[in-house]
Amino acid sequence: MIRAAVIVALLALSSACHDQASGGAGARAQIKAVGSSTVYPFTTIAAEQYLANNPDARPPVIESTGTGAGMRLFCAGIGAAYPDIVNASRRMKRSEFEDCLRHGAKEILEVQIGIDGVAFAEAKNGPKMALTSADLYRALAATPGGKPNRYRTWRDVNPALPAIPIQIYGPPSTSGTRDALAELIMAQGCLDTDPEARQLKETDEDAFKARCQRVREDGAYIDAGENDNLIVQKLTANPNAIGVFGYSYLEENGGSVVGVPIGGVAPTTETIVDGRYPGARPLYIYVKKQHMDAVPGLRAFVQQYTGLWGAGGPLARRGLIAAPAEVQQQSADLVRTETPMASDALK
Repeated sequence: MIRAAVIVALLALSSACHDQASGGAGARAQIKAVGSSTVYPFTTIAAEQYLANNPDARPPVIESTGTGAGMRLFCAGIGAAYPDIVNASRRMKRSEFEDCLRHGAKEILEVQIGIDGVAFAEAKNGPKMALTSADLYRALAATPGGKPNRYRTWRDVNPALPAIPIQIYGPPSTSGTRDALAELIMAQGCLDTDPEARQLKETDEDAFKARCQRVREDGAYIDAGENDNLIVQKLTANPNAIGVFGYSYLEENGGSVVGVPIGGVAPTTETIVDGRYPGARPLYIYVKKQHMDAVPGLRAFVQQYTGLWGAGGPLARRGLIAAPAEVQQQSADLVRTETPMASDALK
């Protein structure tokens, strides 16, 4: 099957391609992408479509490493040994962009492929939780209010919640979903409940992140790795637990799990698109322009991607939420003109 070929294909050096990206230091005959577990299934579908349209092409290698680990691999250099694409469930950081520059990756396309949400979910026979950003901050933060986290049950966090242990299955620190959880949910909950947090955010960003966005490590938050399907399995086995993953996995597994509302807003396509759901976020792929002429099929692969992300398209059927029409057009134009991103656009 094409899907199996995409997933299991191994990186291979080949004389079929002179590696112009690195000045002739090696060659590779197939596309390689790394990065986000959330974006992984969408780029895998793009790879399947590419193979269907180009049956003589080598199967692209798509690896789910997490956004942070993928950025490190992507930015480590140019040439056959380094990925062409990084999938990202958050925007590239300035520090990552500068790392790319230091290692010779000087022209990078930033392509928003759609929208997603950081979804909280429970089993269908779960306790029917309804949470706020403040509840989640108190439950997840290592030092809520600047003190070690002593909350053990949800009722400790909020008297209106059930007296069941806090157990949250989620992605590791290398995941863009984990970054979005910290930046979109925990940080807001911290600002809502901690009087000192707003001043810290303005005067000492590192201290703010340590106080508001660092996840506890005492067992209440359980690192489930980069396999989001495993989190779904754990929720069905442990109905009192909550899971954190991209919205597409919630939609795909609607027969066994349900979304947990945050601030009275459930994660749905509509609430993510209109911005009411607090965990909404853009999804990206980043592509090395220097590899476009060096790796067979890379340009065609990326150009084809732009035809898949519309409402009702193959990626939407897999759970991607289509970006607004103007964003889709901007992304398609960027790919067509191969316009590199500017460093001043990043934090």
